[in-house]
Amino acid sequence: MHSTDTTRTASADDEDTRASPLRWLPVPGGSGRFGDAARERAVIDLLVAATPLTYQHLNWADETPDPDLPVVEVDHAQAVRLAADVGGRLPTSTEWEWIAAGRQRRTWPWGDDPWRPDLARLRGVEVEHTRCGPVGAHPAGATPEGLLDLAGNCWEWTSTPTMGHGYMIRGGSYASPPLYARCTFLNAVHAECRSAGIGVRPVRPA
Repeated sequence: MHSTDTTRTASADDEDTRASPLRWLPVPGGSGRFGDAARERAVIDLLVAATPLTYQHLNWADETPDPDLPVVEVDHAQAVRLAADVGGRLPTSTEWEWIAAGRQRRTWPWGDDPWRPDLARLRGVEVEHTRCGPVGAHPAGATPEGLLDLAGNCWEWTSTPTMGHGYMIRGGSYASPPLYARCTFLNAVHAECRSAGIGVRPVRPA
């Protein structure tokens, strides 16, 4: 795993210097009801990374056989730094759910149709994976805004803390059943967890 202790901070102005620029897609804000208590919460207009961060995005392509794999095995503090390195931050859990479900409150990022293997890298009947795959491999599972891999492949860190020095993670991974990839499904891990199934998707204000 490449060290995340870097002093260089990337921004939108230097995206064109990378072999594979990080694409930021607009997601209009709004308000909706979230959580078990269905509390009304507002979300600002956001720019969201089209995929989780990859080795290519971070100029670490020489550290992996496939530079389009998501960068995983990072703890929460490292995820915060990586998001900042590309000019963003981690989303809150509420922001993540708004990004995935939209104003329409979709069941999954792609809509309300049940999961199929072409929609997301998840575990199903006679479908199992041993690791993450390249990002963007399931275009049929994109949101209307074009965001990819919000369901499956790797969980995504958020900035929302939980009890016991943990943080919310959202979206499911390659080892998750489809239930875990529903837009409303909540999960949490310890802040120091480094898992092969947890990655980073930065956001920033639009």
